[in-house]
Amino acid sequence: MNQLRDYDIIVWGASGFTGKLVAEYLFKKYGSNKNLKWAIAGRNSLKLNSVRKDILDSTVPLILADSNDSQSLNEMVKKTKVICTTVGPYAKYGSKLVAACVENKTHYCDLAGEVQWIRKMIDQYHKEAKNNNTKIVNSCGFDSIPSDMGVYYIQKQTRASKNQRAKLIEMRVAGAKGGISGGTYESLSKVNEEANKDKEIFKVVINPYGLNPIGEQDGLDRSDLRKIIYDKSSNSWIGPFMMAAINTKIVRRSNALSNYSYGKDFMYNEATLSGKGILGKIKGYFLAIPVFLLMSAKPGSILKKFIDFILPKPGEGPNKKDREAGFYNLRFYITLEDGSKAFAKVIGDMDPGYGSTAKMLAESAVCLAKDELPDSSGVLTPSTAMGDALLDRLEKNAGLSFNFNNK
Repeated sequence: MNQLRDYDIIVWGASGFTGKLVAEYLFKKYGSNKNLKWAIAGRNSLKLNSVRKDILDSTVPLILADSNDSQSLNEMVKKTKVICTTVGPYAKYGSKLVAACVENKTHYCDLAGEVQWIRKMIDQYHKEAKNNNTKIVNSCGFDSIPSDMGVYYIQKQTRASKNQRAKLIEMRVAGAKGGISGGTYESLSKVNEEANKDKEIFKVVINPYGLNPIGEQDGLDRSDLRKIIYDKSSNSWIGPFMMAAINTKIVRRSNALSNYSYGKDFMYNEATLSGKGILGKIKGYFLAIPVFLLMSAKPGSILKKFIDFILPKPGEGPNKKDREAGFYNLRFYITLEDGSKAFAKVIGDMDPGYGSTAKMLAESAVCLAKDELPDSSGVLTPSTAMGDALLDRLEKNAGLSFNFNNK
């Protein structure tokens, strides 16, 4: 990458709800025009000036571009080492930006959870990005950093302590406080809309290995959980976890891109814990209602219109107090090659969809701009793009803790 660029990072979409949080975090953590040179960008100068006035200061540069104008995007990405984008749905607004980043050898990170779009970017740009040493990194928020980096961390720990890999990892959401973001819901809606229209997209979305390289899209894992069952690993009733649809595929892509360092027989799944006994089972059905409703809401249906009405709109989100009161607690039940068991936790200190996500994305961008990284390129996952450097930043700066325990 050309190091003689005006900025280390440009935050694209800085006038949106999550974009503001990313910009605010960078300003408070790194200042402006000091060790980290960064700017905010969007298409509306009035909104960008308002962001700068309200939460930043006049030393933060503003850049104007339009997601539908390839020339303006090319001019923008040439100025920076990294583009950090919060502008979704990415299937609607992201493709031209990825193309510009690949063409101009500019690293890129986003919050995409849209399986069908990530697949499209892989097919269109992975080879070119790999050839020109550019890192295009999707899913750098709650979907899918805690899952992807959690598995990466666990595999490191089992090699160090047991000299073997984890053959099976089962992630269970033990607790979380914080609602779904408007942007996440809009992206999920876009996935459902495209999958309902196109059978090939539907096949990608339901394939557990849908993001793996072509010719490597099979394995031992099956579809994500869609019912309430009793789980022997956690001794608890479990139900569907809405983010599993993207998280599990990102983890499996990481394994494939790392030359199957987790093993070709590696298995991974995710679910939500609901507790023991009859009350746990009842709670499981109660917790699954929102997931079942979202999965059942067909585009244009009355149910879809009702959900659209009650859920947050893009650009909406909780206040600072509610974001800081949020958290998440993810448990990982581990089976090693010799059949022995281990246990790990990943805990986040703010609500998953906004506060924690903003910090994870911001630190991913700084990591891409500043750190010594693995010799990998192409359309990547967080762990294969950044590895130990990102793990270190998440623990030191982003409020995540990773804990491993041999049973």
